[in-house]
Amino acid sequence: MCGIVGYLGKKDALPLVVDGLKYLEYRGYDSAGVAVHTGSKIEIVKAVGKIQDLERKLKNPPKGRCAIGHTRWATHGRPSLENCHPHQSSSAKIALVHNGIIENYNVLRTQLQEEGVVFQSETDTEVLAQLIGKYYVDDLAEAVLQALREVEGTFAIAVMAQDKPSEIVAAKRAAPLCIGVGRDENFIGSDALAFIKHTNKVVYLKDNEAAVLTAKSVLVRNLRGKKVNPKTQTLSLDPASIEKGEYPHYMLKEIYEQPHAVQDTLDGRISPQNDEVIFRELEKHREYLSNINKVFIVACGTSWHAGLVAEYLLERYARLSVEVDYAAEFRYRYPVLDKKTLVLTISQSGETADTIAAIGEAQSLGAKVLSIVNVPSSTIARNSNMVIYTYAGREIGVASTKAFTTQLVVLSLLTVYLGLLRHTLPADQATVMLHDLKCVPIEISKIFTEVDNIKRIAKAFYRHSNALYLGRGVGFPIALEGALKLKEISYIHAEGYSAAEMKHGPIALIDENMPTVVLAFKGRRYEKILGNIMEVKARKGKLIAVASASNDDITRVANEVIRIPDATEGISAILAVVPLQILAYYIAVEKGCPVDQPRNLAKSVTVE
Repeated sequence: MCGIVGYLGKKDALPLVVDGLKYLEYRGYDSAGVAVHTGSKIEIVKAVGKIQDLERKLKNPPKGRCAIGHTRWATHGRPSLENCHPHQSSSAKIALVHNGIIENYNVLRTQLQEEGVVFQSETDTEVLAQLIGKYYVDDLAEAVLQALREVEGTFAIAVMAQDKPSEIVAAKRAAPLCIGVGRDENFIGSDALAFIKHTNKVVYLKDNEAAVLTAKSVLVRNLRGKKVNPKTQTLSLDPASIEKGEYPHYMLKEIYEQPHAVQDTLDGRISPQNDEVIFRELEKHREYLSNINKVFIVACGTSWHAGLVAEYLLERYARLSVEVDYAAEFRYRYPVLDKKTLVLTISQSGETADTIAAIGEAQSLGAKVLSIVNVPSSTIARNSNMVIYTYAGREIGVASTKAFTTQLVVLSLLTVYLGLLRHTLPADQATVMLHDLKCVPIEISKIFTEVDNIKRIAKAFYRHSNALYLGRGVGFPIALEGALKLKEISYIHAEGYSAAEMKHGPIALIDENMPTVVLAFKGRRYEKILGNIMEVKARKGKLIAVASASNDDITRVANEVIRIPDATEGISAILAVVPLQILAYYIAVEKGCPVDQPRNLAKSVTVE
């Protein structure tokens, strides 16, 4: 959610911090602010709105070699200057930025008010600034540790003191925070994107750890004050990969990166003979995986849709009982698990708060957790018993595209892997499935020939305020994903349904003003989906069909047709989502919506 950036070194700190905040805009925010230590005092500048609004207030910027910055997404308190970070203690000696939620802030606030503290904001964050200010004498780290021992909830923080011009203290619990280690300079970021242009040496703080930063050193300790020896990692992220290049939006760039991302995810994971899936990361768990009898798939948002696709695949080919759950529901509903239950979590960022909590719940009940994650060293990756990485590369657009397709590819590979391991999938069928998966990058590339057609359809339909998406089988979760993409970035109300459920309510909405997108894959359900199409047509509904290249009869019943290459049902699910992403993108562009930063949304939801 919120973004945190900090810098200590020999350079002018403010431009580096503001630049870092721009690279964290994908996280979602409604206000921004910075605190700069000038050497004698801390100067704070805040703005409601975008970083450009903050920059307009920085025409005569404060100079200093130590600064922290923040982009806020409102939780406690409306978007306002008073609620914008950084927050200060009453004495103005302490400045703090925070991501997370202080759950016992009301109790702490009342205690501090009884001691005479006057609050200036509605936020839970100010409680922490005031609490640190209460304990601060001359040791900033000790004051931070003392305050955090009283805090319940989640936090990633960066703290400065007025009389410590060359020191920042950072700490975290269940919210992402990392340190960029440079030469005579150090950085702080909610994401390494904030500083990757300056250093690729990163320390990922663990939960309940605090770091004291100077320009030349990073000292890490736990909340009890015990020294910790952190591990410094070298990231392979290419700074050029986080630029939009020739594309007007990150989302469009990432849509076009899908063939490459899928190829990277497949590389080295299918044997040359197409007879084996190679997951070296699972080798030592083969015996356990061969004996599981149930799979819980736990995820949120787009990743949950990928889990629904996996449910169809795993039940059909691996003959496993599968249940798909939202992470927030799973962790609170007393799930029945045992040692033969595999909990499969899916997350692009690896930092989704509800999914992290679900992992802890699953492990406490005796289950093992296998996670599919796109970000190495993320919290979910570290906390899981097994991890399979997607290699989508950094995804910056809020609306997920290449992360979703690579998740589907990994889940397809996992299906074949478990089917062969459990002897439920014939070897010859596995060979065909793996051959088909190898063809996916090329098949996605073919879909881009449909872009002009999709642009034309977007121009015809962008003024509508509602839309239905229908699918059957694996087409149903793709319909859900297509509807989600449309509402995320264009603000058009869209709903995805199983086409079989249309007569149980949604058909009442069909008229000439209700566009209906239908996923018409050839297969055992095709005749039934064709029947649903005729029902929509009979009610004067406008039909947009996503259909296979060889499906000629669809043109007789649909108003518009978007073609995808001929493929089996499982592969068609992967291919069909691409034109739905493109359609949502161009509708949002026609409406003039901020595609990469849709209102009220964040890339990764790191708080409940």
